[in-house]
Amino acid sequence: MDNIILARDLQIERKHFFIEYRENERGKFVRITEEAHGRRNSIIIPSTGLADFVRYFDEVSSAAAAAAESTAV
Repeated sequence: MDNIILARDLQIERKHFFIEYRENERGKFVRITEEAHGRRNSIIIPSTGLADFVRYFDEVSSAAAAAAESTAV
């Protein structure tokens, strides 16, 4: 059985995202669930890989922001 340590949710356009930090007998992990049009998709990131995931996500996010700025001018 999973124990939820921290949970947040947000809605972006028609999608609803649930971000949960959880723990079970195998360890701690983050579960990101997307709900849209009655369907759910989830990814699970083990806590051992979370720092790398966040670093790469930040890189992609920065690139997307820079691209958006260059097309806005």
